[in-house]
Amino acid sequence: MSERPALLRALLVASRPLSWINTAYPFAAAYLLTTGRVDVTLIIGTIFFLVPYNLAMYGVNDVFDYASDLANPRKGGAEGAKLPPSLHRATLVAAAVLAAPFIVALVVLGSDRPWSWVVLAVSLFAVLAYSVPGLRFKEIPVLDSITSSIHFVSPALYGLALAGTDVTPPLVVTMIAFFGWGMASHAFGAVQDIVPDRAAGIGSIATVLGAARTVRLAVALWTVAGVLMLFTPWPANLAALAALPYIAIVAPYLRVDDAHSANANRAWRRFLGINYAVGFALTMLLILCAKEGLFS
Repeated sequence: MSERPALLRALLVASRPLSWINTAYPFAAAYLLTTGRVDVTLIIGTIFFLVPYNLAMYGVNDVFDYASDLANPRKGGAEGAKLPPSLHRATLVAAAVLAAPFIVALVVLGSDRPWSWVVLAVSLFAVLAYSVPGLRFKEIPVLDSITSSIHFVSPALYGLALAGTDVTPPLVVTMIAFFGWGMASHAFGAVQDIVPDRAAGIGSIATVLGAARTVRLAVALWTVAGVLMLFTPWPANLAALAALPYIAIVAPYLRVDDAHSANANRAWRRFLGINYAVGFALTMLLILCAKEGLFS
């Protein structure tokens, strides 16, 4: 295999295609539903959060996590690349070069919304701070889950900022619930890596709390997220039901011990699939909410 196709394939795997929608969708939904229009801002923003953003987030992570990923059996595919050192520099350069024009364009497009610059800056900082040496928020328990949640909530907040959306109590509640969902998802995802993380000397919310307590925390956060959505107007409060499938798939691991924490990967793989099913259901709900005038 020649060098260029090999690099392109490595970059594709590093960007986690299965997760592209998790960052592009929140931005597109937030912007489109509040503005009601398809314009250049929506297109550029959606493309940015679809590919460049994910390559920056996951590619940088794979570069600086290379040593620990070697000992992690779930790495090397859809759940993370094992980038050889020969591709590290190229990955970092590609991530920066691909993202730069989109960032410049979004800054210009948001020139009449200065607040959007702040949200974008926080989002990009969180992407880098999670992995780069000197910050490595991923190794600071609890802050790791908070930062990971910012990765997914900030695109939605950025879409709202660009759209000039009025801040209302239901919107605040929804964003807090979304943030709780993000923290729960990261915390549970960390459970399956407890053994390799400890072997590599990497700290995480799961290595500190242990497998069972981390799973219980994730369930508690998903539950809180669901309960919070009950306080939003009809029919938006139906989104509370979205917490149930996540709780159901992790429930069998409420008592899992650290030695068997890798077994949680079975639920994590189901989690990746459930995201698509729940996302479809939420899309239908958002359309219904739009018809009810909740975004006007």
